[in-house]
Amino acid sequence: MVTNPLRERSVWHDMALAARLAAQAVLHPVAYGAHAMIEDGEGRVLLVRHTYMPGWFFPGGGVNRGEPALDAVKREMREEVGLQSCETCDLFGLYTRKHIWTTNVIAFFHVKGALLDFKPNAEIAEAKFFPLDAPPEGTGAGALRRFEERAGGREKSWYW
Repeated sequence: MVTNPLRERSVWHDMALAARLAAQAVLHPVAYGAHAMIEDGEGRVLLVRHTYMPGWFFPGGGVNRGEPALDAVKREMREEVGLQSCETCDLFGLYTRKHIWTTNVIAFFHVKGALLDFKPNAEIAEAKFFPLDAPPEGTGAGALRRFEERAGGREKSWYW
């Protein structure tokens, strides 16, 4: 007879697992984000300029606890650039970067056929489409690498 080991866990096992995961979260914190490369019909890519920091970046943000990354990126696009709908929203890659003592994991999506109704807001001052071969001055390093990967001029890296 085959048994399900998950159903045979004791209360002590559950408490030990919870304690281990809590300690790991404190000692090795991970932030989970979802960002989007929205491509228009001319092959240009959307970047946003935030109100609270300089530079141009892909729209996106944090993934809430228990939220699928696809839902998070669609929520972020609605909040930041007024996403109404899109034809495709496919995972382009899963990236990582170290930020101080935290590891940041970024689910990065490639979006086509997006219908946007952008209005400047408290978080996003400006949103513009740029050709892959001409990102604007001040584009973040991670965004620059994704531009080059998408254009085919750079091998894909798994580091943001």
